[in-house]
Amino acid sequence: MGKSYLVPLTEIRREHVVVNSRFIATLAPVFSIEEARAFMARIRKEFSDAAHNVPVYIIGGGNTVTEYFSDDGEPAGTSGRPALTVLRGSGLGDAVLVVTRYFGGTLLGTGGLVKAYTESAQLVVNAVGRGQRISTHLVLLAIPYNLLERVRLLCVRHHGEILAEDFSADVTLTMRFPVGEFDGFQFGLRELTAGRLQAEIIETKEAITPVSLKVFTTSS
Repeated sequence: MGKSYLVPLTEIRREHVVVNSRFIATLAPVFSIEEARAFMARIRKEFSDAAHNVPVYIIGGGNTVTEYFSDDGEPAGTSGRPALTVLRGSGLGDAVLVVTRYFGGTLLGTGGLVKAYTESAQLVVNAVGRGQRISTHLVLLAIPYNLLERVRLLCVRHHGEILAEDFSADVTLTMRFPVGEFDGFQFGLRELTAGRLQAEIIETKEAITPVSLKVFTTSS
């Protein structure tokens, strides 16, 4: 998958007012140009009465990216490029951002627009949770009740996540593991059950997992 990079965990929105103009910044994870365009179209529809909906996106991360911006009718270089600069400086990839502006009746000037769009982008970039895209196995495992707590602990030890627990004759667990951790879980499970039990992989796909890092800020 190439060099690891951070992506937004969720879609978020922040807004502020600059000299009576209302700026609404909406940021979301996207994993293709088609997804980015669909998001941009949705925001334009939601805020169809706004003066401007300024879109930017970065698809990919690290040294392999596709970038896009538009000023959407604002003076050239005053909106899309500053917003993209903030997004690029955040280190995020696979991200789309639309800054919506409701004109407040007072012209902000070139410098004022750059500052307002920069600040709007910073509000969402600094607030969004970060995650990483990793390959994961989704697995099923049926166990007797007396093993439940020990299997739960084994799952946590190998950075797994229990998505569901179905209680019937046995307990059926639906779990997700980073691909690199799954063999260790299977080995521990065999030791725990004298080789009687093994989890079944039902799907392998990429997922976004949260990362805990210090507070993010972007320079102005």
